Amino acid sequence: MWDWLATAGIVGVYILLIGVNAAGVVLVTFQLPGTWLILFATGLVAWWQWEQGQVVGLWAMVLLFGLALVGEVVECLVAAVGAAGAGASRRGILMAVLGGILGAIVGSVVIPVLILGTLVGAAAGAGVGSIGGDLWSGRSWCLALRGAGGAALGRFGGSVSKLAVAVTMWFVVLVALLWP
Repeated sequence: MWDWLATAGIVGVYILLIGVNAAGVVLVTFQLPGTWLILFATGLVAWWQWEQGQVVGLWAMVLLFGLALVGEVVECLVAAVGAAGAGASRRGILMAVLGGILGAIVGSVVIPVLILGTLVGAAAGAGVGSIGGDLWSGRSWCLALRGAGGAALGRFGGSVSKLAVAVTMWFVVLVALLWP
């Protein structure tokens, strides 16, 4: 009887982990650190189950850590790359990154539509930040607007890419749980 209860408890923990990791994916849509939640929650379960047979093995944890890092780098730097590719100044690039972060927060509040407000806010914030930085650097409005377009598109692409990374992390954990 105790074996059945132990097995049911373990299955319950795995179902909870899948749910927590799904919540991590949702957090990423709001520009919050959902990839790190996925890594942390999975790490706790891996640590808890380590001596019982390593259900979530070291390879999965290393892969999750690498994906979380890639997600962060892609999310932050793609707006900068987009702005730089469109000819933004250094200040414009820096302000695009900062504006994207602030815009995601403001967009989530101003446009309370799931995911849409955050993505639009992040892209608009990157564009506005890039314009401000370019004008601060003494560039013309025409050049500032071109850099803003690249920053906005880059930030949107970075956000969507990080969401894809979070979904990939969720599937990696699912595979690790189902096929240890």
